[in-house]
Amino acid sequence: MKKVFVILLTKILYFIGYLVGRGSSLPGQIALKIYPDILSKLVLPENIVFITGSNGKTTTAGMVNDVLVNNGFTVGYNFEGSNQTEGIATLLLRISDFAGRVKKNVLVLEVDERYTRHVLKYITPKYYVVTNLYRDQLTRNGHPEEVYAIMEEGVKDEMHLVLNTDDPLSSMMGINRENVTYFGIEKNSLSKEYSTSMYNDGAYCPQCKEKLVYEYYHYNHIGSYKCENCGHHRHNPEFSVTEIDFDEGYFVINHEHRIELNFKSFYNIYNLLTAFTVASLLGVKSEDICSALNNYIVKKERIIEFQVAQKEGMMIVSKHENSISYNQSLMYIANQKEECTAVILVDSISRKYYTNETSWLWDIDFELLQSDNVKRIILAGKYAYDLGVRFDHSGIDKDKITITPDLDKLMDAINELAVGKIYVLTCFSDKQKYIDKVKVWN
Repeated sequence: MKKVFVILLTKILYFIGYLVGRGSSLPGQIALKIYPDILSKLVLPENIVFITGSNGKTTTAGMVNDVLVNNGFTVGYNFEGSNQTEGIATLLLRISDFAGRVKKNVLVLEVDERYTRHVLKYITPKYYVVTNLYRDQLTRNGHPEEVYAIMEEGVKDEMHLVLNTDDPLSSMMGINRENVTYFGIEKNSLSKEYSTSMYNDGAYCPQCKEKLVYEYYHYNHIGSYKCENCGHHRHNPEFSVTEIDFDEGYFVINHEHRIELNFKSFYNIYNLLTAFTVASLLGVKSEDICSALNNYIVKKERIIEFQVAQKEGMMIVSKHENSISYNQSLMYIANQKEECTAVILVDSISRKYYTNETSWLWDIDFELLQSDNVKRIILAGKYAYDLGVRFDHSGIDKDKITITPDLDKLMDAINELAVGKIYVLTCFSDKQKYIDKVKVWN
């Protein structure tokens, strides 16, 4: 009876929360306080997928869900992004019947990388997917190797690991295991012989701490590596991007499966490749996966098109305290052909906790904006002058740069100074502060 009561209570609390626009974690939090072992009492489907990592887990989980739903699966998916234990508890209890049976073919669960060990106490996934491990939210996470150590605590022998072979840190989880599937991107015209990033987290082997040798880099420390001391290396991936053409807007997996790109970036390709890999492991035919992923539109909260002063614009929402997320957005802007204006908006650091720690701004490759197509740069928000100091060291012509800390004056600056298409880079905490000022049309 206690289980029935907790399931009913969770459903009621979730419904109330839905009506008022809140409640994706609180119902699960209350349920776990009343019945701490409730998750271990549920009957779950055989096919459970955990998707975790520093970047890309939300987008990738959404892609996997959409592919599966398009191909007739019933899916339990934490689409609201509540990826810690309480949020996952809310989802599972909400979609359970009163006997505790989750009547879905598949569970696709985005899981916060630091919380995987806690969720794994109750749920063992069939597939455990790690997208990557980068510098991310230093105030909360510390070094990526610390996050790796936390994640490794919960990994079980029976789980099938799905790993990014191009990442020397997260791929280390597959050492001495047989049930591993690797995915990655082969050397292509965009790959580089040397790292051009502000820092190189791939300088030393994460396993033995000796120097890594790289054949090529895609970006930052992501590429083809080998440790000549312990042997840790990039494994040949089972699912591999063998061709990329950003001009035509497509890429090819395993020399035969072509996917058209709606958003042309390495990040997007990695997310699509990961989704292709997971869907393939779950038995979906390759042609059906490609059909579902062709010209996939990243969720509106990530890429938002707008219009201001008779000019088109695109907001690319990056992850604060995560330099690689920003680098990918900057690479996208630098690779565009037309003249444009870049607006960098940093008005708050985090929506989860208070910090004014801005050292991560120095890890971002703002030098990418030296591209000839970038005609104007506007630095905006509370931390505009912090950005200004960073840009003083970027080598970018100072005449291109305008500093506007007062957001009430930002639109005036854009109307007066913007050239060509406007690209706004900001975070989830700040995006609405800009969107409220423009006409959104997607």
